[in-house]
Amino acid sequence: MNAIKTICVYCGSGPGTNPHFVEAATAFGKILAHNGVELVYGGGSIGLMGAVANGALEHGGRVTGIIPDFLTAREHALRGVTELVVTRNMHERKQMMFDRSDAFVALPGGIGTLEETVEQMTWAQLGRHTKPILMANIDGFWNPLLVLLAHMRDAAFIRTGLTVDVLTADRVEDILPKLRAAAARTPEVTKEMVPAVAEGL
Repeated sequence: MNAIKTICVYCGSGPGTNPHFVEAATAFGKILAHNGVELVYGGGSIGLMGAVANGALEHGGRVTGIIPDFLTAREHALRGVTELVVTRNMHERKQMMFDRSDAFVALPGGIGTLEETVEQMTWAQLGRHTKPILMANIDGFWNPLLVLLAHMRDAAFIRTGLTVDVLTADRVEDILPKLRAAAARTPEVTKEMVPAVAEGL
């Protein structure tokens, strides 16, 4: 069985309009800490990023923030994390987040969250990795994207053999069990992206 030791969380640098989003982020950070799972995230101290990181830190969890230099001021880098890594650019940040994570979770967020999550879906579709990807569909936030993915399948742009197994969870309590179950079905040898492939992407 493959263990989930680190989870990369993509989420908004703002809180959004629904208070349940911040509550869910904080609760998920707490869950990670209580289960001994390290959080890997974008390094900010505000919005949902700050909520998930502080939720973990306040309960003794390990948190690694990875942020590009040009965003350290804009997203108010959280200095109290276990480890703060400042990268040269976004590409380096995303690669490092991938390398350090066993699974990916998308909490509500904006274009950056969407882009990072869809990139992992694309890499999985192309056979570059099989790490679990989960959409935390808090109060139906990701429903429009899930409908779009179904539309793409119906229109044969996501063809047979290219379907990506994207997990969903409506409650934060269900996220970790679903990721663990998915990881248990994944052969260890298929999880990692070889360096030459990573550089090519």
